[in-house]
Amino acid sequence: MSATLTLVQGDITRLRVDAIVNAANSSLLGGGGVDGAIHRRGGPEILSECRDLRASRYGKGLPTGHAVATTAGRLDARWVIHTVGPVYSPDEDRSQLLASCHREALRVADELGARTVAFPAISTGVYGWPLDDAARIAVDTVRAASTAVEEITFALFDDRAYEAFAARLD
Repeated sequence: MSATLTLVQGDITRLRVDAIVNAANSSLLGGGGVDGAIHRRGGPEILSECRDLRASRYGKGLPTGHAVATTAGRLDARWVIHTVGPVYSPDEDRSQLLASCHREALRVADELGARTVAFPAISTGVYGWPLDDAARIAVDTVRAASTAVEEITFALFDDRAYEAFAARLD
């Protein structure tokens, strides 16, 4: 059985799902964009668990393309799955790293028993990944993934992102 894919336009931190995927930076200590929004709305419990991860398994930070879970704090979710997307490069093909973010997030979701997962448009903000290409990689990767997750939602912040992902679902 493959997961149902849906799109919503709006704030990922407002969704009621089992797990929200965070487009984190490698420090796991918060940042801008989706990462900052998740930490602000989720509260200090998320940052506390991220600090614990840095003090134990990820002393040098979470590697690009990997994923790890924490509590969701005050969010309407049980978990936040943090993944570090690649910075876009026109000179180097990093698409496998972006695909890995999605596969690894779903692997962690399966380990947690999550059935509903929401993804942002990973790497499309300050990391500069072109929206159309990011949408292609994200949608193709989650469609091909072997996962027990039943519903995957792409939560897209603006019209441009929504339209790019909608074009891939048609």
